[in-house]
Amino acid sequence: MSATRLPGTPRLLRALNDRAALELLLERGPLTRARLGELTGLSKVTASQLVERLEERGLVTRVGEQAGGRGPNAQLYAVRPSSAYVVGVDVGAERVVAACADITGEVVGRVEQSTRDTDDPVGVVHNAVVQAASSAGAELSSVRRIVLGTPGLVDPGTGDITFAFNLPRWHRGLLAALRDDLHTPVVFENDVNLAAVAEAQSGAAQGVSDFVLVWVGAGVGLAIVLGGRLHHGSSGAAGEIGYLPVPGVPIPRDVSKRAKPAFQQLAGADAVRAVAAEHGFTEAGAAEAVCAAIAAGTAGGPMLDELARRLALGVASTCVVLDPPLVVLAGEVGQAGGAALAERVQHEVAAITLVRPRVVTTGLTEEPILRGALRTALDAVRDEVFGSTVG
Repeated sequence: MSATRLPGTPRLLRALNDRAALELLLERGPLTRARLGELTGLSKVTASQLVERLEERGLVTRVGEQAGGRGPNAQLYAVRPSSAYVVGVDVGAERVVAACADITGEVVGRVEQSTRDTDDPVGVVHNAVVQAASSAGAELSSVRRIVLGTPGLVDPGTGDITFAFNLPRWHRGLLAALRDDLHTPVVFENDVNLAAVAEAQSGAAQGVSDFVLVWVGAGVGLAIVLGGRLHHGSSGAAGEIGYLPVPGVPIPRDVSKRAKPAFQQLAGADAVRAVAAEHGFTEAGAAEAVCAAIAAGTAGGPMLDELARRLALGVASTCVVLDPPLVVLAGEVGQAGGAALAERVQHEVAAITLVRPRVVTTGLTEEPILRGALRTALDAVRDEVFGSTVG
């Protein structure tokens, strides 16, 4: 809106230049004033004024010197890490993991807690956030945003949880309670959506503006990214692929009774273990059974073929509607399946539909939901902090 009200004004141009410089310092820093001027196209005088302005506001700091030719060494500048902090939280049925990152994106604090012995979600999140910030040496008042990844539906209008199958104590009104408790902006986001954010940032979907991520673990879920943005749907239910009615399994008529939905019955972890057992792989976990099938070479092929056929029903149903160029298989089963499973799913989807998306396994091996929560929080906070550099 400010660009509409203040076209070409010195104030607006300073704000744009400040934001560009801060982004460059994050991406390429530390940098000298002269180098910032070269990269932004600003004169030496303007670049020096810009750095002084950002230094006065506590957003950049001197971090060293760069030896040059004649004359004194040039000062090196970087974004001041402590100018803001964020906390990302991965909420599961049995544990909560919280991580604190400074504004540069470096994770500087982390805590993991069990949720088995408590029925107080506000207390659980409060303790996790406070301890993550404390371990980072950050005051809670300097945490500008908290993003929680949670299974289930998040209302796009209110931002509150409307349905979380695995978290019965999480309910409407929890968002307001957490905001009142922590005195900090708190945001809920679906956990699979956050995994897709992380995948786009540093995983298999880097540089891809349209893709879907299929999460195969205890449950099955889907994240949809179109034009580089998450698609949530009118009620937040976009991507609840577990409820896809598919042939071969009973279709529950009343989801409120907590019956397993159709595609979940066909491709969730319980189904994966059952398929594996039928083929002689009796490992306790679904991911472990898939790994055993892959390790077995040709002997594991029939099991992987059956799993791929099941997964392809959900992937194909999604792709004939959205026609994305890329499908990422994630979650513990998707990751365990690797290229062997991804290639089979790709072949099966092409065999039963007119679309032929590339199917790949996730490029992330550790905590994608937590990474997505931190990235989402950082993007918002950087917009706030970097977008308000001119008073």
